[in-house]
Amino acid sequence: MDDLLHQITTCRLCADRFRVTASRHVPRPVAWFRPTARLLIAGQAPGLRVHESGKPFDDRSGDRLRDWLGIDRATFYDRDVIAIVPMAFCFPGYDAKGADLPPPTICGETWHDRVFKTLTDLQFQVIVGGYAHRYHLGGTQPVTDRVFAWRDQMPEKMPLPHPSWRNTAWLKRNPWFETDALPALQTRVKEVLNGRDDTP
Repeated sequence: MDDLLHQITTCRLCADRFRVTASRHVPRPVAWFRPTARLLIAGQAPGLRVHESGKPFDDRSGDRLRDWLGIDRATFYDRDVIAIVPMAFCFPGYDAKGADLPPPTICGETWHDRVFKTLTDLQFQVIVGGYAHRYHLGGTQPVTDRVFAWRDQMPEKMPLPHPSWRNTAWLKRNPWFETDALPALQTRVKEVLNGRDDTP
């Protein structure tokens, strides 16, 4: 396990790719998991602030996600119970217009199978954003359709929109997410973190 974490955090496969982005940054993989984890947060890729801090979801998106989950920062960052595995471990950088680039597929292709083989105690998976939806759930449905059908995946998984501030308008257009989906999410998270596995 320690060897795998070391290999991921020292990975430089995308050094040339990042060098030619608008951000011209160097790789800094952020790996946050242990084999004892019971809850998976499967996201997209670190943003610039996470790239700088080395801590996943250490930004406004993370604040919103923790609020959605109904947990505090200490619980969220307890690697013994929560694994955070994005589609790419590094900040992908910005394009010429300042927009986030997509997570490089080579990251998941290189590491995901090996990471998930170590996570044998997972009871619940929180799947955040379109890239993670397609990888973990298959298919190409729009994010809204995926999230609206959240009951179809419970109690093993739950798809969420990305908690970015850019999605505030989406939340206003889809009030059912906060009134129906989030209470169910918080209940399931509490069950898993309290050591109860209600999966049939």
